[in-house]
Amino acid sequence: MAALFHDIGKANEDFFNAVSQSGYTQQTLRHEHISTLVLHLPEVRSWLATNPLLDLEVITAAVLSHHLKAASSGDYKFCQPRSLKKVVKLYLRHLEITSILKRIAAIAQLESLPTLTLEAWKAGSVWEQAYKSANKSANKFGRKLKEPETRERRSLLLATKAGLIVADAAASGLVREGHSIDEWIDNVVHSQAIGRHDIDEAILQKRAEQIADRTGEPFRLHTFQIQTAQQGSKALLLAACAAGKTIAGWKWAEAQSWEYEIGKVIFLYPTRGTATEGFRDYVGWSPETDAALVTGTARYELEAMAANPSDEATKGKDFQADERLFALGFWSRRYFSATVDQFLGFMEHSYTSMCLLPVLADSVVIIDEVHSFDRKMFDSLVSFLQNFDVPVLCMTATLPPSRRVELEEAGLKVYSTAADREDLAVQAKEDHPRYRLEPVANASAAFERAVSAYQQGERVLWVVNTVDRCQTIARKLAAEFSIDSLTYHSRYRLQDRQIIHNATVDAFAYQKERKAAIARSAAPKAIAITTQVCEMSLDLDADVLITEIAPISSLVQRFGRANRHLSRGLDFRAKLHIYQPPKSLPYKQEELEAAKAFLEKLGSRDVSQQLMAEALEEYALAERSSDGSSRFLEGGYFAIPGDFRDTEEFAVPCILDQDLDAVEALIKLRKPYDGFKINVPHKWADFSNSKPKWLPKYLGVASWERYDPKRGFLTKEDVELG
Repeated sequence: MAALFHDIGKANEDFFNAVSQSGYTQQTLRHEHISTLVLHLPEVRSWLATNPLLDLEVITAAVLSHHLKAASSGDYKFCQPRSLKKVVKLYLRHLEITSILKRIAAIAQLESLPTLTLEAWKAGSVWEQAYKSANKSANKFGRKLKEPETRERRSLLLATKAGLIVADAAASGLVREGHSIDEWIDNVVHSQAIGRHDIDEAILQKRAEQIADRTGEPFRLHTFQIQTAQQGSKALLLAACAAGKTIAGWKWAEAQSWEYEIGKVIFLYPTRGTATEGFRDYVGWSPETDAALVTGTARYELEAMAANPSDEATKGKDFQADERLFALGFWSRRYFSATVDQFLGFMEHSYTSMCLLPVLADSVVIIDEVHSFDRKMFDSLVSFLQNFDVPVLCMTATLPPSRRVELEEAGLKVYSTAADREDLAVQAKEDHPRYRLEPVANASAAFERAVSAYQQGERVLWVVNTVDRCQTIARKLAAEFSIDSLTYHSRYRLQDRQIIHNATVDAFAYQKERKAAIARSAAPKAIAITTQVCEMSLDLDADVLITEIAPISSLVQRFGRANRHLSRGLDFRAKLHIYQPPKSLPYKQEELEAAKAFLEKLGSRDVSQQLMAEALEEYALAERSSDGSSRFLEGGYFAIPGDFRDTEEFAVPCILDQDLDAVEALIKLRKPYDGFKINVPHKWADFSNSKPKWLPKYLGVASWERYDPKRGFLTKEDVELG
């Protein structure tokens, strides 16, 4: 019923003019808002009510919200006129409308047809009464959905709202591209389930061979990786940095394929960079027709992989989905590496994520680095776990106790617990004192340690909390010590960031060549100055780590980038030099105070990952608990997109002015231009009328004069370092 009613409001003069007259786009009322008014005409309401199996509020809510542009107030206020017109003609007795009504009557077994009004939309008309009726119903329905006994009705509502959006996207895309809807759905939706050995053969065996080749040692599964697979369909894996959580996640997915009939494995990461790494290392080994990288820049990343013959997993393969089908092009894929926003963004009404719901409904889901989720992301994760019946494994090395409790209460079984540790092959690694904490007084003292270690041939990773300080340290190292450091942060064009990313990973990589060099006492020295971007999933293996004080979980993740693989032997200790930053931002002062107490607890001594985990349990700040709400769950009649993350207006996407011609050429060729995008502080972005008209509205223009491909976008010459 919702599908048949959803576009009936297009039968109006504004919409007709928009599609028949060149350059005419202004419509007084959105067509789905008019469709909703039709559903609240007394004659339509009473006609549908003759079949008690029809839930009129669910139908109406799906119709009104199918473009995610309907709200009780604000920019998309229901029936808020968008022009100065006072009258809009409606064509509700057109033959196409009559045909739709006949189809509705046949399906719902309704007698005769209602006679729809010929009256135009205007003040004082029957439409004014329909508007009042709709608002009254929306308020009543919204209150009703909050009652516990309406849970099943809410499920029907959510399924219908999401189903209509997906069906609308599918019908439009498939017909536009010349596909038969029935044939396409039969081939894509009703595909064969993942078999008992498919994951092992497509991904795990090939990844194991690659690891063995790089390390020069036979690959063996750890006990905890095998036992993770036995934890059931809802689990939280807590394991140290570099323990091998990713393989454990794939083994868990394999076990789920033995228990359930699933069609997809979705591995979710918090950032595009980590999702791309996950694709290269795991998903890319599978056949090109089965694998998908789903991020905001996936097309660009995949083209870069295709041009790089050194990527073993992806060599000679074309993973591109049919972009003309939008998100529908991914429905046939089996193995996904994606950013968490792409799949869980539907909780805040992301349209792309809504169109991927058929994939999500047929999947098992692994969510990595859940410690890194901001509060809004974590709220959505908890709400998802509470309300959706999909096998899920969450993973992290560190997690504050309050968040662990939330995930347990949302239904996840925690592994490993203290009782499990006796059986873990990685226990010795967790207990081994791999670090030597040596706090320093300030940034000046940190400079001395960094330069000394670098000159002695060590690999030094220096992590600061802001881009400006990252750039200042790099300039100072170059000016005062003639050291050309790697500089890695978020303020690069994507094409330059890829180069810096790869160079940083290569400089700190653990592999058999590195191991052989260490044995010869000729390890290549390196120094990299980075921000928080180094914390997640990157396989960096520093000898010396210098860091500003940051929140406890961030510190533990940063420490995990040092002596990561114990590659220099059990007697080696990576030195950790920690000092106070000049300002608390971007963190809260209370977070840094808790971190100082955490560090004081550890003291100046040899420490293990287990000691840090225990101290984190003691000193991590408690957080408020999620209330389980989200826009998707609470919308009722209405739906507008929200933010999946705690957004900051400080940085905005731009194109550098020198790149505008190249970007325009790529746009004309319909090729990706993500490589030229860069996030810069808002004050340096031009969104005025002077920017090119062809440039998408969300992109500003920034000055090339402030850009250095090796250092990123520069806003200041030097800043205080502390």
